[in-house]
Amino acid sequence: MSSSTRVLELLGLLQSRRHWPGDELARRLGVSQRTLRRDVDGLQELGYPITTTRGTGGGYQLSPGASLPPLVLSEEEAAAVVMGLKEIASGAYPTSGDAALSALAKIVQVLPVRIRRRIDSLRAVAVPAQGTEQSAAITDVASLTTVALACRDAETLEFTYRTRTGQVANRTIDPYRIVSVESRLYLVAWDLGRGDWRVFRADRIDGPRRTGKRFAPRQLPADDPVEYVRAQIRSMPGRYSVHATVQAPAERVRDEIAHYGTVEPIDDMSCRVHIEADSLGWATFCIGALEAPVVVHGPPEAIEYMRNWGRRLTAGTQEHP
Repeated sequence: MSSSTRVLELLGLLQSRRHWPGDELARRLGVSQRTLRRDVDGLQELGYPITTTRGTGGGYQLSPGASLPPLVLSEEEAAAVVMGLKEIASGAYPTSGDAALSALAKIVQVLPVRIRRRIDSLRAVAVPAQGTEQSAAITDVASLTTVALACRDAETLEFTYRTRTGQVANRTIDPYRIVSVESRLYLVAWDLGRGDWRVFRADRIDGPRRTGKRFAPRQLPADDPVEYVRAQIRSMPGRYSVHATVQAPAERVRDEIAHYGTVEPIDDMSCRVHIEADSLGWATFCIGALEAPVVVHGPPEAIEYMRNWGRRLTAGTQEHP
């Protein structure tokens, strides 16, 4: 390959992994160690932040520097790119969240400290609070990037995790992948303390720290990580267990309820619906959106909540003199 093509491939390889031993990197490029050093020297002269270590275990890696390889972006441009990728990675747009997350991890790891601080200061402005459990805000770029890089490098991770009940515990995990489900990011990982697969909400992960310990990736017990996360969410008991009878075919109701609840047919024109939810408002919305006669059987607080909701809607649609 030409020298220019080789240099571009070299930059791509340096961005794809945290550290490259010199002999392995030269072998991947099909060049000698001497040619590799010359290419690296040339990139360093152009301002690319490549760190070189000598001796046993030595090699090359990208480090934070004054410019953003392989593009040369201003501070304003770099901040705009990262904040935009945050939105895409959160699943807010019909673009590949995985690709955005991968790009975000590559970019943030080589940003100068001053730009990282600028991005941190923009968090509240760029991702405003939505006031709803369905918000997909990525509130900590550095934290998300640390987790993403640990997934990429198959490196054991430690962090503090806050459960939905407010309990806090230290976790040590082998990360598998970050996925976006219903505009929220989740980390799929093997929990070393519990010896089993676990799903963690990314916004409840605090202070992630890469340990430097590498692991052999395990086989996820599902073909699709997204469907695996959805199945885990469905299996978790909600604060409210709402059940109702709907006068509509089970197949139609199942399509409308999707993965938010379970549907069991009674006969050709009716079915039972069961929704586990932390919010009565969300369960009410799901049932109300079915556009079919429904009888809510419980729990009592759900029945009362829906009655009040119905009264407010009725009052709001009455004609006033």
